[in-house]
Amino acid sequence: MLIFVALLYFCVACSLIWLACFPSGRTLINQLVVGLRSRLGRVALRRPGAGANLLPGRRALRGHVEGLSQWLRKHWIVLALVVPAVAIPSLLALALRTPDMLPGYEPIAALPDAQIAALLQGEQLVPPSDPPPLAFGTQEVVQVRPMLVNASRNWGLMHPEFNQRLLLAFKIMKEKHGYDMALLEGYRSPARQDLLASMGGAVTNARAFQSWHQYGLAADCAFWRDGKLVISEKDPWAMRGYQLYGEVAEQLGLTWGGRWKMMDLGHTELRLRGVMRR
Repeated sequence: MLIFVALLYFCVACSLIWLACFPSGRTLINQLVVGLRSRLGRVALRRPGAGANLLPGRRALRGHVEGLSQWLRKHWIVLALVVPAVAIPSLLALALRTPDMLPGYEPIAALPDAQIAALLQGEQLVPPSDPPPLAFGTQEVVQVRPMLVNASRNWGLMHPEFNQRLLLAFKIMKEKHGYDMALLEGYRSPARQDLLASMGGAVTNARAFQSWHQYGLAADCAFWRDGKLVISEKDPWAMRGYQLYGEVAEQLGLTWGGRWKMMDLGHTELRLRGVMRR
């Protein structure tokens, strides 16, 4: 659909530039309309045996085609400048597009498989106890995630369905892979979102209400090992954990930030229909 829109934009833009800049273009269009009207009139009045009357119309059409060809040859320099100017923005938009750039786009969360669905319908999981506040202020943590000390880790502010999927991911990571998970940040206020966005694209590109954090449907997580938070991707153990976490999260129908161009390996979100519109 996006390709069709880009091509349509290209054709319309070229046509408008042609009509606006070249009187010969308007003349040619007028001739084509008059010729078409004349041919339609002759077809309506045509009688058996009057096929020869179509010959003038064919000659006129051939003349229009030859005129267009001559016009293209005459103005090829202008076209060589105008066509790239119109085409390049469209092609760049097409190459750099992401689905969430489209107005009204609402991603559909993947449904978990039958076994995962059964687990989600089972017991209501309880959030684990948070690591001590000092764990979020160490030099290693601050270098990777600035301003994390003031982040909200209140599970009660997050959407109940997202809570259960995230807690189940924590449980699977612990029981199956041996990783203790820790919540770094869940709900994020609009003011905090704008503050983080002002720090640059290396932190976040999303402004207020452009992030699922504002709807309690996103969380940033890391690992807890030997009484410390392990966030750095340079740690091979943590990197392996992020890959496993991404697989588990996607099995639970969550969107994992590790798939993005600007990867956010500890980020997961649940994209529910209609939420972003409110």
